[in-house]
This record gives sequence, structure tokens and C-alpha cells, in this order.
Amino acid sequence: MTVKRCSWANMANPRYIAYHDDEWGVPCHDENTLFEMLNLEGAQAGLSWETILNKRDTYRAAFDGWDAEKIAAYDEDKKAALLLNPGIVRNRLKVAAAITNARAYLALREQGLTLDDYLWAFVDGKPIVNDWLDHARPARTELSDRISKDLAKRGFKFVGSTIVYAYMQGIGMVDDHDRECHCRTRRR
Repeated sequence: MTVKRCSWANMANPRYIAYHDDEWGVPCHDENTLFEMLNLEGAQAGLSWETILNKRDTYRAAFDGWDAEKIAAYDEDKKAALLLNPGIVRNRLKVAAAITNARAYLALREQGLTLDDYLWAFVDGKPIVNDWLDHARPARTELSDRISKDLAKRGFKFVGSTIVYAYMQGIGMVDDHDRECHCRTRRR
């Protein structure tokens, strides 16, 4: 029997299949993963998600396991070293955004909020399960617009509405699996 997956999942890449089957659309409440995914979605802007997935392990190593306290303390030497690392997207704005996001995340925590509490409050703690026709998922929604604006107001970078919607899908705030996808049917 053939396993049916979403039409976008690249069946030739084992990382992509694992991401689709085990992460995408699955509610995530782990702080480190939420912070990692926020930055990876920003790094993906203008590129394919597959490119980022293929670089994910290198990103984890380069950014100290996504330890926000360490990242927030990065100096110019560390930024320069990151920009020489061929295992990540070597874009000055995206590298700077990860550092800025670490500082914004720490500021959020100083306010007594976790990313988990903050993000999941937008959906009352329950994932939105969509049923789009013909695999026509939107690139952004009114909710991703709101979250994007709020994140930007809090100092986060590379958090436009399209990036935020992809982030919401990736961390399971939104389940947009195709109707016939085995991931969708196993959650019914």
C-alpha cells in the first residue's frame, strides 16, 4: 500500500519526508524548537524550505543549539565567522536577525512569557485544522498578519506574515495537511 502525503512533500528527500511526517502540522510546545523554527523560517525567506532542512544540523551547530542567551551575546567576530560558514545561509540580514531575535526572545521571557504561551494564546491553545480545496493553502491569513505585527512590535526580525504562516504550519498551530494525506487521516 502506498502512503499518501501532501502534494508539496519531496518524496526523494528523506529529510523532507521525516519533516512532513513527524513535524509539520504537529503541535510543538518545546521552547528551543519554537525558537529554532522561528529563525529557520526567517532564513528560508526567498529560498526553498528543502534548502533549510538540508542545512538544519549545521545551523544547530553554528548557532549553539539555538541557545538564545549565547546567541544574544554574539559579537562582530562571531557574526563574521557565521558569514563564512558554507553550511548556513550566509546573508548578513538573516544572521543579524537571528541575533536580534534572540534578544527579543529574552525580552519576552523577562516579561514572564514563553514563546509557547505567547504563540499558542493566539489560537486558545488549540491548533487550527484547515480543509483547503485543491491543495490551495494561503500564503498568509488575518491571524498570521496579527502575529507578524505583534512579533515585529516586540523587536523580532524576518517575521513577515508569509513567514509567520509557514511558521504556524511548521509548529502545528495550523494543520494544513491534504485531505488524503496519511498525517491528516491518522489525526482524525
